Amino acid sequence: MSLLELFCAVDDFCRQWEPEWQRQQVTSGARHRQRTRQLCLSEIVTIVIAFHCSGYRNFKTYYREQVCQHWRAEFPGLVSYTRFVEFMPSTLLPLCAYLRSCLGTCTGISFLDSTPLAVCDNHRIPQHKVFDGVAHRGKSSTGWFYGFKLHLLFNDRGELLNLALTPGNVDDRKPVPRLVRWLFGKLFADKGYLSQALFQQLLETFGLQLITKLKSNMKNRLLPLADKVLLRKRAIVETIIDQLKNISQIEHTRHRSVTNFLVNLLAGLIAYCHQPKKPSLHLDRLPCWAAA
Repeated sequence: MSLLELFCAVDDFCRQWEPEWQRQQVTSGARHRQRTRQLCLSEIVTIVIAFHCSGYRNFKTYYREQVCQHWRAEFPGLVSYTRFVEFMPSTLLPLCAYLRSCLGTCTGISFLDSTPLAVCDNHRIPQHKVFDGVAHRGKSSTGWFYGFKLHLLFNDRGELLNLALTPGNVDDRKPVPRLVRWLFGKLFADKGYLSQALFQQLLETFGLQLITKLKSNMKNRLLPLADKVLLRKRAIVETIIDQLKNISQIEHTRHRSVTNFLVNLLAGLIAYCHQPKKPSLHLDRLPCWAAA
């Protein structure tokens, strides 16, 4: 997606959302001075999201080298980097709302997984203060980390359906019922979601069938051939997570506030949603027996 297309999509959303947001705000009755900013909300959100599509690894370098030098004609009201950083927390709520509008639709085949988001190196945990009391130690397949878990739900087209953010010490199965409330069909996940109680809850409450691999010490069970094929294709989630972390850059350990951490995460997810080509299973190309 080009910069112009991104701005048009963001601006169309902000024109509808911003007046409604201001109308529903609760005030104390005191009068406050509201100065007009040189950059409108649409421009600020566009610049924040475009960073995750630019290939830059550092936002300060991106803003000074790309935005200030090459996009000054597109954003005539540009401010200094320090001033722009002060604007970024105000984009948190708009990014939350805009991400909801970018989510895909359920196709009957969904994939669920979680990934750790470390906020500091393990050696610096005792000295880390930014996320003190918010982040927690957790363990993933790659080892221990200090931070959060990002729970992601995708369809077979690679579109993001829902997400949840929990501290690193929360069980992967805990946020599942809230994530899948409006899904139907079949849900494929890894062994970390293996639970008879969760299987029964999803089936009885939502009519959703949870399909996972078995542990080595468990008895084998019969599965339809199509389910076996799709269970092997669950690796599409690993591909998507790799793109989120290495292309959209949703994870780094240089955050100075919780708000900016959330802004960075949401903007990276939105950048992925606007990605023209996403990892897909191309089920429309499968033979009839597999699509049944």
